[in-house]
Amino acid sequence: MKLAIIKEFLHFLRVRKRWWIAPILIFLLLLGGMLIFANGSALAPFIYTLF
Repeated sequence: MKLAIIKEFLHFLRVRKRWWIAPILIFLLLLGGMLIFANGSALAPFIYTLF
């Protein structure tokens, strides 16, 4: 299921020539992953000072 979504998104980028969306999406995914990881971590106070 998840691979189908990624495949469909890449097809959308290829057909519509909207490659500028990809870096935004990657950044948002990395930021979300970092916040989820830091939620229960001892690194949380240090990461939250970046924002």
